[in-house]
Order: sequence, then structure tokens, then C-alpha cells
Amino acid sequence: MPVAADLADPDSLARGFAALGDARLDVLVYAAAADRGDDAAYRAAYVDGLRNAIAALARRAEAPRRVFFTSSTAVYAQRSGEWVDETSPTEPTQFRGMRMLEAERELLASGMPATVLRLGGIYGPGRTRLVERVRSGRAWIHPGPPRYTNRIHRDDAVGALCHLAALALAGEPLAPIYLAVDDEPADEAVVLRWLADRLGVSLPPPPPGQGEGSEPNRRCRNARLRAAGYRFRHPTFREGYAALLT
Repeated sequence: MPVAADLADPDSLARGFAALGDARLDVLVYAAAADRGDDAAYRAAYVDGLRNAIAALARRAEAPRRVFFTSSTAVYAQRSGEWVDETSPTEPTQFRGMRMLEAERELLASGMPATVLRLGGIYGPGRTRLVERVRSGRAWIHPGPPRYTNRIHRDDAVGALCHLAALALAGEPLAPIYLAVDDEPADEAVVLRWLADRLGVSLPPPPPGQGEGSEPNRRCRNARLRAAGYRFRHPTFREGYAALLT
């Protein structure tokens, strides 16, 4: 039964959960999205909304077997191409990562059985921004050393959540955090050249003054998710974008 509720309104959430009656709530996936790109919107969607959902769950007589929170690799601040995994330092300097990390800690300290899924950049149907930038000539290769990017196809983001939820329902132990990225942290230049070749377009030179910048630059490992038994439908950007372009 669908239930509509306002994540920012604790009373609305309480009514939403009450509408479920005695139905068993086996798994909750908290997969909200901010409606704006500012700190206040991120706090409302990820920190306050999750806190309200946890409070509403706590009032139910029966807690779910697992609560999942879709976080982001933005919690990492490494900028020199380092390899990172679930145990690596998380010291974000931008509000997006800071709010995600705050929400993660809120959930993991709640006392409920919980798992955080740190997603890389999601692409797929409806998420074709990079393809359109290359197609329109608005993407270029930045000068300097490799700039690594970490991504996951939409279908694998959903697939990983479903896989972990099935494990939880089967009583299998889960880790508190999983990195959900594909098998290849790819140099942005490699991805852009591959897309340009498939689209039959040329990449323009970088505009004047485009230096190396200070964007995130790390390589995320998915070994823990792989060890949990998940098998990717699109193990690298090549399979994923090929399916999308087809």
C-alpha cells in the first residue's frame, strides 16, 4: 500500500507509518534527494528527514530487519588519486559530503540494524548529463595528471540495494557500510574519449585558464560489495554507456 508523507514533518511521517497498520515492515530504504543544491536543502533531506524517519520507526512496535541509507562517495575528500574503501578516512570539506556523513552517523548510532550504501556517480536512463555534454561539445579533457571518477549504473545501484536487502531478509550478516561503485575507477579523460568515439564527435580543447582544479580525485574499491555476492550488470562504464547509447 503506497503511503505519502513529508520527510520534514514528523507528524506527517507518524501518520504515514500508522497507515500501514499491523503490516510488517521488513526493510526500509531511505533514498531521499535534496530539492536544491544548497546546504539547507541537504540538511533537510538527509539529516533532518532521516532523523524524523528513525523517530517514526522507533514508535512502531516492530522495527524493520534492516534500514538502508543511500549515501555518497562525497564523504571522502581525497584528491590525489588515492584508493579508498569503507575504512578510509572520511573528512569532507564540502557541505554535500558533510551532510551525508552526518546522516550516516545518525543512522548507525540509532541502535537499529542499519547499512549505509555509498554510491558513486549514478548514470543511466534519465541520467545522461555526461553524454549530452560530450555530444554538444561542452566537455573537454582537463590538463594535468589523471582525474579519477567513480560511477555506477542506475540498474546496479538498485540491484545492489535489492541484493543486500535479500541478504538481510535471509538473516545473513551485513557490514555497516558498503561502497557501491563499478569495477573500474576510470580516468575522466578515458571516459570522455570513449564517449566521443562512440558518438562520432571531437572533444574541444580546454578553455583558457582551465587548470588542474581541486575536484575530488580518488579511486573507490567495491571489494566488500563483491564479497557480499553482488554481480554487476554493468561492471565498467563501457558496458553501462554502451547499453545507454543503444
